[in-house]
Amino acid sequence: MNWLVNAWYQPDRHLYWLAPLRLLYQQVVKHKRQRFLCGTVAVWQPPVPIIVVGNITVGGTGKTPLVVAIVEQLKEWGYTPGIISRGYGGKVDHYPLFVNSDSNPMLAGDEPVMLAQLTEVPVMVAPQRVEAAKGLLTQFPETDIIVADDGLQHYSLGRDIELVVIDGDRGLGNGYCLPQGPLRESPKRLETVDFVVVNGSKPLLSVPLAQQSMTLLPEYLVQLQNGKKYPLAEVNMSDFKLVHGVAGIGNPARFFTTCESLGMRVIPHSKADHAPLAAKDIHFDDDLPVIMTTKDAVKCRPFVSANHWSLMVTAKLPDTFWQQLKVKVEQVRSKKVNHKEYVG
Repeated sequence: MNWLVNAWYQPDRHLYWLAPLRLLYQQVVKHKRQRFLCGTVAVWQPPVPIIVVGNITVGGTGKTPLVVAIVEQLKEWGYTPGIISRGYGGKVDHYPLFVNSDSNPMLAGDEPVMLAQLTEVPVMVAPQRVEAAKGLLTQFPETDIIVADDGLQHYSLGRDIELVVIDGDRGLGNGYCLPQGPLRESPKRLETVDFVVVNGSKPLLSVPLAQQSMTLLPEYLVQLQNGKKYPLAEVNMSDFKLVHGVAGIGNPARFFTTCESLGMRVIPHSKADHAPLAAKDIHFDDDLPVIMTTKDAVKCRPFVSANHWSLMVTAKLPDTFWQQLKVKVEQVRSKKVNHKEYVG
């Protein structure tokens, strides 16, 4: 399937032979959304504000670091946030499943465990986002705002604020919906969300809408054997001139490029997004440092050694974005509080 993904992100590759399937897919997606918008299918509205951070493209865009940044900002504003997620890659007999920093990523999914470790807030997973949200509010009634990691297309879950993250390097690819292109929904969907966040320094010309620029800044190297974080400013980068890079994310090339921007020469080891990792995947026949993503690191704790590291990145956005988000959150919160008082 790698050849197809590569073709999607080449603007001149139209893959016309997949057009009939694309048209069918678009009709199904449009019909599904219309059923919720028209009230044909019930939408559950949570009693607290909910922010959905998602994407309209297949593959990694950088939404999970944005979820972390939003949760941290909400805590600074005095909120008590919780996170919900599908828990992709995990599998248990019952849902919803509460995830903490010590949860098994093979059961809970790698991203939820990573989110629990980075944010230290409750994380609840379930394939059905409504089930995850209800479970979160039941087990943690002090939660006064929910952040959904992905779930933009799960319309049975009511939402108050929608953010779409787009990879600035790959953009919207060839502009077609699945399977002819990488889009889950038409680009027109971007006109209905509250924020379009572009992961990269340059705005996308293919998206003629107001865009917020996000950059993922590498800040720490974490030695996985002991969990100690080292600010990059204090790291002797001459020890990392040549490294093995391991990345099981939607866009491994972005991670390798980030490592190279720090002066590393990377021997790349790309894995499928959410791929399970075993000792053989991160141990090599030399003593070179092994650098991996934070998401991959949560799956490797049982078999790391002193030369295994993860690179932590932080999402940075302009102050204007945070100001606008705060205003929207406060408006939603006020509306929901007033509604509860009225109903009560």
